[in-house]
Amino acid sequence: MAIDRVPALKRCRALGLEPGVVGISRESKRQVRRTNRKVSEYGMQLKEKQKAKFIYGVLEKQFRKYYEKAKTMPGVTGENLLGLLERRIDNVVYRIGLAQTRKQARQIVRHGHILVNGKRLDIPSALVSVGDVITVAEKSRSKAMFKEIAESQNSLSAPAWLEADPAKLSGSVTRFPERSEIDIPVTEQAIVELYSR
Repeated sequence: MAIDRVPALKRCRALGLEPGVVGISRESKRQVRRTNRKVSEYGMQLKEKQKAKFIYGVLEKQFRKYYEKAKTMPGVTGENLLGLLERRIDNVVYRIGLAQTRKQARQIVRHGHILVNGKRLDIPSALVSVGDVITVAEKSRSKAMFKEIAESQNSLSAPAWLEADPAKLSGSVTRFPERSEIDIPVTEQAIVELYSR
């Protein structure tokens, strides 16, 4: 399995992202060098695709599959693409406040700590549906990280399409996300144009 080992802060600098977008609280101490180099249209489209891939932790082959699926769905392809990425179980675990970053959420899912509708799900790329209930497995609730989440009152607020209850270490999908509720700084139309070349 391919693994992206580029340091997160370095990638944030290269893509012009705030580290908070990917859940990192610390800032880079390096100065950003300003260049007056003109970026081509293709370069801008490629950067938007790389941003989306980096934020959601998806590699090229899988990202392309999401695009192909989004293309066949009714509605706007770019919005469908972001909607599919938002519905990944690792992203949902992050959004309902059970993890501090999407990478941590992916690891939590991989290790079998998450139940969807009472059944263990350890595939981070699995898509959730409306009505799905996401909970932490009973045997995992005694772990320090989950105890801390259950006891803390300042949890990450979930978007409107999700219902979160950090005290009970659970959440549910009330509906599919709309573009206005997806707060990542990506121009999805540029990604569609890139793949349409």
